[in-house]
Amino acid sequence: MDKQSAPLFERLVHHSQGKHVSLHVPGHKSGQGLDEEARAYYESIMRLDVTEITGLDDLHHPEEAIREAQQLAAECFGAEETFFLVNGSTVGNLAMILSVCRRGDLLLVQRDAHKSVIHGLMLAGARAVFLNPEIDPATGLTLGIRQEDVRLALQKYPEARGLLITRPSYYGTAIPLEGIVQLLHEYDKPLLVDEAHGAHFGFHPALPKSALSCGADVVVQSTHKLLTAMTMGAMLHVQGDRVDRKEVKRYLTMLQSSSPSYPLMASLDLSRRQMHVQGMELLEQGIRIVDQVMELMKDNERFVLLQPEHDNEIVRDPFKLIVKDATGSLSGFELKDALEERGCFVELADPQAVLLVLSLASTQEDAHRLAQSFKEIAESSPPVNQQGNARLTATYSAMSGLSEPVSFDESVYRQKGTAQVPLEDAIGLRSAEMMVPYPPGIPVLCPGEIISSEVVRYLKQLVQMGARIHGLIDGEEPMLSVLIS
Repeated sequence: MDKQSAPLFERLVHHSQGKHVSLHVPGHKSGQGLDEEARAYYESIMRLDVTEITGLDDLHHPEEAIREAQQLAAECFGAEETFFLVNGSTVGNLAMILSVCRRGDLLLVQRDAHKSVIHGLMLAGARAVFLNPEIDPATGLTLGIRQEDVRLALQKYPEARGLLITRPSYYGTAIPLEGIVQLLHEYDKPLLVDEAHGAHFGFHPALPKSALSCGADVVVQSTHKLLTAMTMGAMLHVQGDRVDRKEVKRYLTMLQSSSPSYPLMASLDLSRRQMHVQGMELLEQGIRIVDQVMELMKDNERFVLLQPEHDNEIVRDPFKLIVKDATGSLSGFELKDALEERGCFVELADPQAVLLVLSLASTQEDAHRLAQSFKEIAESSPPVNQQGNARLTATYSAMSGLSEPVSFDESVYRQKGTAQVPLEDAIGLRSAEMMVPYPPGIPVLCPGEIISSEVVRYLKQLVQMGARIHGLIDGEEPMLSVLIS
């Protein structure tokens, strides 16, 4: 196949250039129904916003342009088969879990997983044994799970259906996978990877290897996060025969919209073509911008980059920069506000730092404006605390090894009552909801987990610092929902 083609995009453009009468949905009729203000922004994209008419294929039964686009994506990213996702990596994680687990099945899961993984377990009615990630002692960053813990889990729970990991972490750390893959395959278990933030991996030597190249069985990638697809554009890649592809297809048909966005799917096609043809070159340009940011900031002694000081094979995505106030005067949330006042909007803030996400689309102007903003903040906000801010990490950082099996069978929870209690009164009880600081969307508590004093302390500190926590009931006194027998 011709990697320089974008079959779906080209078919849509060809159709849009014809003099057609639209007697089908959508109702805007290729943009004809837009008002004047909307037309200035949406007219060109609306010409491509069509439906499953003759010649434009069907995502749920691809035979033509979409099928060709997906085949090219598989070739580009190193899969045997690739599926376009129009509901983000979330729907890929759901389908990946449902295709492997039935009610009561047990899945090994890296603890710092996105909330969509927990939702997948809930939909499947499965059980999970959580493997807690290793924590860098200097920075508090999660480094990924240890191969020894995977071996222990497989020995202790031979009935496990497989292992699901998150790689890279939201902050860009990535563990080597070859040993874990080999171990799992010795037990004939699949490795499922939420690689939402790693669609660009493997296209440049400065980046970590992709999970597919390491032998993972199913990999979900958000093509929109670090590449150039539209938001919600993602892909699910499969190789090998340890996961039933018919089940994957069946669940994707059930979970994805029956009216998928053609502009969104075409953006996946275009993003794939871009990487297939220019990937190395574009990423090289992006990495030069990252280097420029670091060069411009090297004389700013107040705002420093956080880097894991672990001495193993952990690698980091260079496009993710974690910056903190070395004096501890500004929390991550306060630094985020100060940057936004200067027109620089960050990916997320946590108690100690902000996360900056650059990409192959970042520019020299972006680099200079960012460095100038940090300089202005340093000059306009004198340091007041020379002791440095307290290191604060997720509650599972104090744990090690494996959790006990946790059931996500919602029918069990429906038989129990729930109550809303203040944070302090929840210690020792079981959570009825997920508690999810957002972003990054990693649950601090999962349904059914016991609420410890450490969890309560962590949640209270996040609330005091202004974090958004999905599942926490806002009010004069924050409350959370607990299970009662």
